[in-house]
Amino acid sequence: MKSRISHTRIILQTAIASRLILLTLTLIWRSIINPYDTSASINPNCLSTTTTAPTLVFPRIAAAVENGVVWDSVYFVRIAQCGYEYEQTYAFLPLFPAFILILSRTVFQPLIPLIGDRAVLALSGYFVSNVAFVFAALFLYRLSVIVLKDPEASLRASILFCFNPASIFYSSIYSESLYALLSIGGLYFLLSGSNNLASLWFALSGCARSNGVLNAGYIGFQTMHRAYDALFLQKNLILAFWVLITGFLRCVFIFIPFVAFQAYGYYNLCAGRDPETSRPWCKAKIPLLYNFIQSHYWGVGFLRYFQFKQLPNFLLASPILSMAVCSIIYYVKLQPTVFFSLGFQVDPKTASFLEMQTSTVSREDQALRRRKHSKHEVGPTALSTDSVPVERFSIIIVPFVLHLGFMVATAFFVMHVQVATRFLSSSPPIYWFASYVLTSHKGWGYFIWGYSAAYILIGSLLFSNFYPFT
Repeated sequence: MKSRISHTRIILQTAIASRLILLTLTLIWRSIINPYDTSASINPNCLSTTTTAPTLVFPRIAAAVENGVVWDSVYFVRIAQCGYEYEQTYAFLPLFPAFILILSRTVFQPLIPLIGDRAVLALSGYFVSNVAFVFAALFLYRLSVIVLKDPEASLRASILFCFNPASIFYSSIYSESLYALLSIGGLYFLLSGSNNLASLWFALSGCARSNGVLNAGYIGFQTMHRAYDALFLQKNLILAFWVLITGFLRCVFIFIPFVAFQAYGYYNLCAGRDPETSRPWCKAKIPLLYNFIQSHYWGVGFLRYFQFKQLPNFLLASPILSMAVCSIIYYVKLQPTVFFSLGFQVDPKTASFLEMQTSTVSREDQALRRRKHSKHEVGPTALSTDSVPVERFSIIIVPFVLHLGFMVATAFFVMHVQVATRFLSSSPPIYWFASYVLTSHKGWGYFIWGYSAAYILIGSLLFSNFYPFT
């Protein structure tokens, strides 16, 4: 317990220090290098208003803050300020802009007469991102302790996260930090037995980034195992049915925010419009606005990025993709039978999926988490109550790796591949694997730290000055 408290303090200090380092680097690069695009400060009136800009007390500070609104930050700040004005803005989900708006109208509102509304919105975005990142690092440590059962390995993984190669996005006005907090926090609550709270956090993650809906897969995996326990091991058909119903409802709940936002877009852009003049996606059988925007405005689609001119971007993404693939191979090779059976072949002396020694677990959960002895169960898997070495994992790791595998495939075959650096940066298995590499393969450990440091330096240089970076 004392070591965990000490580790928590170390992670808190490291997370804060890493954010201060990123912000310092950003200020240094902006002060010595001219930005590639100088349009960051341009901010026309909202379509719904025609107010003139007021005289500011500190216009230079306002300009300095607004110069940090680059790339997707422009969309987030604009949405917080004016709402969803154009079709392409619906690619950015509303939770992060909502937090920005709330803070700018409460905590930071006294600063509006001093530096202006847009600068205050930007400050609010920076605050949300950096604070969310610190809490995400703390939750990653707590989650890692549950999965790895090794506080030292968990500490290394969390420190690696604090200096991950996509760090610049976690200190900018981007939704990465908020998504990481909600996703990793939801996983922690799930493994602690708080299923309803986990579902809520997963649902909110789907309101921060579209890939948040994939977190429903964890609930689905848990439900699948619990239903198996109830039906085949406990011979309780009613309990199995109840488990399936509750699991299904939790998954639906996770999808609701994303689906509701698509419906909101359809209502604003399609409802009541002349079919002859309405947008093509409005007339589709399933009018999914998000997919249309990604395809139409950003050219996202299966194999659409496989062009020779994009080779530098594939090289830019190759380190994180290589680490992700190596981590998947590592976990699968540890216990291939467990992975290929999706965890249904386990040692009879060990607990089933998601068993934790925690007081927060309900009686229903406790009844479902113990598998009875079965002669058909094989394999040295599991989350036992005894201490196990970090090299061995239970079936609890299976959904993490499946989730990571799906994201790797999506990043490589569908997305703009350079985005993989930040797209995969919130996946815990990458840091768990890297933590293992640091102690078992020192040479590769130096490579991981060098890779992270290089991308932090290059990323803070290019991104902050409106140059392309992942």
